[in-house]
Amino acid sequence: MHKNGYPRALILAAGRGSRLGSVTQDRPKCLATLSGRTLLDWQLDALRTAGVSDVAVVRGYRGSQIDRPGLVYFDNPDWAGSNIVFSLRCAREWLSSSPCVVSYGDIVYHPHLVSLLLKSSAAITIAYDLLWRSLWEERFHRPEDDAESFRVRNGLIVEIGRKGQPVDSICGQYLGLFKLTPTGWARMDEHLSRLNESVLRRLDVTSLLQSLIDQKVRIHAVPVRGRWCEVDHRRDVELYEHKIKTVKQWSHDWRDPKQNGNRC
Repeated sequence: MHKNGYPRALILAAGRGSRLGSVTQDRPKCLATLSGRTLLDWQLDALRTAGVSDVAVVRGYRGSQIDRPGLVYFDNPDWAGSNIVFSLRCAREWLSSSPCVVSYGDIVYHPHLVSLLLKSSAAITIAYDLLWRSLWEERFHRPEDDAESFRVRNGLIVEIGRKGQPVDSICGQYLGLFKLTPTGWARMDEHLSRLNESVLRRLDVTSLLQSLIDQKVRIHAVPVRGRWCEVDHRRDVELYEHKIKTVKQWSHDWRDPKQNGNRC
């Protein structure tokens, strides 16, 4: 139990995921299938295994298909004309009342990563992967074209989200998984309230985090070593399915051995 209330989770699942092609033609991205289950089901199991049972989802594209019992729903009616931070603001009331783990809708992760975030008492904490490079080298022909800057000093982020950085200068990659206390959300929301509508609609999370860092807001960082994946393209699904079948101990296997009998 946290002193500000029991931890919740929020899954940001409003986008279509057009790079998945026909996979998302008739369903939202979080309902794409990986290793026999939807991304949403993998996330819900990871969160609940880590002790988070109170979960909300921000819906958008074909949102009515996300209709699981026991979840709380928020809707982003302008999902096609806005970015992920706009979806985050759709759940203001959820974020302002209790500590909350926030997850992108297109990632899967081991419950241990959630547990690490829950242990942090900081206002804003993000998880980052120390083993990112091996994954990026398999996902992209040129990892440096997709990777973003990430520098940490004494457990605090000093730079995040800039493109075109030398790979050797990057100490990790942000997962799309973070935790906010009500105080942390208040700091974010105060900053967002000062932005005009057009800027807010285009804003992504790493740009938001860097803006907060520039204003001397402390953003804490928790390192992890693999055990997660991002599903951004059909070739990601093909790669992960292949790794699961052919590599006995793959560093980015997110599955919980207690649930599926496989060793992570």
